[in-house]
Amino acid sequence: MKRNDFLKTLGFGTAGVLVGESLLSGCMNHDMATMDMATAPTVVEGAFTTTLSIPETITSGTALNARSQNAAILAGKPGQVLGYKNGILGPVFRVQRGSTVTIPFTNGLSEETNIHWHGLLVPAAMDGHPDQMVMPGQSFSYTFKIDQAANTAWYHPHPHEKTGKQVFMGLAGMFIVESPEEKALNLPSGNYELPLIIQDKRLSADGTTLYEPTLEEVMIGYMGETVTVNGVNAPFQNVATRMYRLRIINGSNGRMYNLALSSGNAFTVIGSDGGLLPAPESVTSLLLSPGERADLLVDFSKTAINSEVFLQSNSFSGVNSQGNQTFKILKFTVNKAETDAFQMPVTLNTVTQLLTSAAAKTRTFDIGIAADGAGGHGGSMAMKGMHTINGKIFSSERIDESINVNSTEIWEFDNTKGDEPHPMHLHGTFFQVISRTGGRGNILPHEKGLKDTVLAMPGEKVRIIVKFERVGKFVFHCHNLEHEDDGMMLNFEVK
Repeated sequence: MKRNDFLKTLGFGTAGVLVGESLLSGCMNHDMATMDMATAPTVVEGAFTTTLSIPETITSGTALNARSQNAAILAGKPGQVLGYKNGILGPVFRVQRGSTVTIPFTNGLSEETNIHWHGLLVPAAMDGHPDQMVMPGQSFSYTFKIDQAANTAWYHPHPHEKTGKQVFMGLAGMFIVESPEEKALNLPSGNYELPLIIQDKRLSADGTTLYEPTLEEVMIGYMGETVTVNGVNAPFQNVATRMYRLRIINGSNGRMYNLALSSGNAFTVIGSDGGLLPAPESVTSLLLSPGERADLLVDFSKTAINSEVFLQSNSFSGVNSQGNQTFKILKFTVNKAETDAFQMPVTLNTVTQLLTSAAAKTRTFDIGIAADGAGGHGGSMAMKGMHTINGKIFSSERIDESINVNSTEIWEFDNTKGDEPHPMHLHGTFFQVISRTGGRGNILPHEKGLKDTVLAMPGEKVRIIVKFERVGKFVFHCHNLEHEDDGMMLNFEVK
C-alpha cells in the first residue's frame, strides 16, 4: 500500500495528507530510533564467537509445548523468549515420506495459539487455520501422513492478529521430509548438513525479545537490529574443505535476506519450498523473503585452512524499507582438510510441469491497493485494513474463493500499484511460478521447482499455476506477518 493510501484509511482526505504526515511523525517514534518509510532498523553485527546451535532432531511422538522461557540470544544475556521445547524455537523434525506422525501439542501461553505446518500437505483439519485455536492450558494432537516429496518445511503459530508476535518471540521450527529418491543422490548429510533458521530480533538491554510494532512498522513489517541463526546472534561454525548442505528458512516477520558468501564465490541452489529443483542452479546471491526456504550446497574445498567465510546478506534494490545494508549472518571457519567423493548430480528431481492450457480458471488478486474505507480496530494493531487483497481484509466467516477439487488454476498476484514487497503464501498446496512481469521481470533459479511462497516486489505481477488436490478450508496471505495480522489474508475452500 502506498503511504497516501494508508493516510486516507486513517480518515485523511487528499487535502489532509500533510496533516496526516505530521500526525504520523508524532505517533510513530520507537525507542530504538525514529524511523521513516524508507528505513528499517540497522543491523548490528556481533562478534561471531558463539558456536552455532544445532537444534535437537526428533521424530513423531515428541510433544511440543508453547511456553515462555529464558534463552541467551546475545551471549551472556539470557532473556525472556517463547519456545516449543527447550529454549527459543523448537526441535527439528526429520520424518520419512509415507510415515504417519503424531505430535501432541500443549498451549502453555496466556493466549490462544496453534501450529501451522508450513510446507507440509496435511488435511485441512490439521493445517492450523486461524479458526483452529488451542486455548490457553489446552492440548491438541496433530496427526497426519507424510505424502509428498522430500523437502524442507517449517512450523509456526497462525492465530489471526497474534502470528507476528508469537513467531517473533520464538515460536518456529524446521520440519524435514526425507525420501529414498533424495537419499540416492548422496547429498551431504550428518555433520555436513546444517539446518539454519534465520531471523531478526529486537532486544531490550537485558536480552528480552521485544514486540511493539508502531503503525509505521505494521506498514513495512517489524524488524530488529539483531540477526540470529537458530536463535543465536552472530554464531560461527567450523567446517572442513568439502561440500556442505545448508537448509535455510527465512523465519523473519518482514526482513528479506539477499544471501551471499563474503568470498564472492558462487554456491548451488538444489531446492526450495516444495523440494529439490529439476537441476542444480549456480548463483552468487539469492533473495529470500519471509516464509521461503532455500536448499543450498556450499563448497569449501578450495578455501584455505584457517580462513573465514561469512554467509551474509548483500544490499539489494527494488524496495526502500530495507535492502540498503550489507551485513554478516554466520561465520564459517575452515579448520580441517578433508576430501569427499561427492559429485554434483546433473539432474535432481522430476517436476511435472502443469500446463496453462489445462487451467480451468484464472484469478487475479490486487495486492497493491488499500481497502476503500476499511476500518475497525482489532488486536494490538492500531488500525485494521492497511493491507488488503482485492480490497478485502480477512474475515473467518467469509469464503472468498471457491475451488473445485483436482482443478488446475492460474493465480495472478498484481503488485504493480504497490510500493511494498509481498511474499504470497498458499496453504494446502504447492504451485509453480509461470511468469513475472515488471520489476525483476523473470523467474528466479529457486523458483524453478515447487513453491508455496512467492515474492511479488513493488511493480511486479507474478503468475502461478496450481492444482488443488486437498479438500477443505484454507487461507492464502502475505507472509510479511504484520501484513497478515493486519488483514492481508483470505479464505479459499476446495470441495
